[in-house]
Amino acid sequence: MGSYTAEEAKNRLAEGNKKYVESGAASVDASESVLKASSNGQSPFAVVITCSDSRVIPEAIFSAGIGDIFVIRVAGNVMDSHQLGSVEYAVSHLGAKLVVVLGHEHCGAVGAALSGHGEGYIKSITDEIQKAAGDEKDEMKACCLNVKNSCRVIESSLKIQDMKVMGAVYYLESGKVEFL
Repeated sequence: MGSYTAEEAKNRLAEGNKKYVESGAASVDASESVLKASSNGQSPFAVVITCSDSRVIPEAIFSAGIGDIFVIRVAGNVMDSHQLGSVEYAVSHLGAKLVVVLGHEHCGAVGAALSGHGEGYIKSITDEIQKAAGDEKDEMKACCLNVKNSCRVIESSLKIQDMKVMGAVYYLESGKVEFL
């Protein structure tokens, strides 16, 4: 699985999302053979950094099976040293060539950032999103700016050859993913 090129991995994600949208249901292969293969280690074909929102399930959205994608979840899909370390591990040690930052519509973290809410530890997330969004007030545009910022953070922090970083947005109502 890890032997996919970045372009092949993107195409596989896009095809998986098309399958998900057309079928209206998730189809994850959890057969005994897949489970047994997964117990021997992992070699995901892509890394997906996405929001912790319980409505955003990358394995379902991309019709991916166990061990297919390395998923990192954090509210607002913001990047810090913990997430960067996870990306670095997935790319350097597991062989994934594609890193996708997946934002989504109706993101609570983006909404909180735009409205100036965020206390306690949440503030570290909303502050990061506010920096990325700047003066933008449209939630969807702010979401895209936040995704692009996380992509820039990954690219500038991790100088790994053969790693492609790209942004995407998931639309909750349609199930579709748009690559930016």
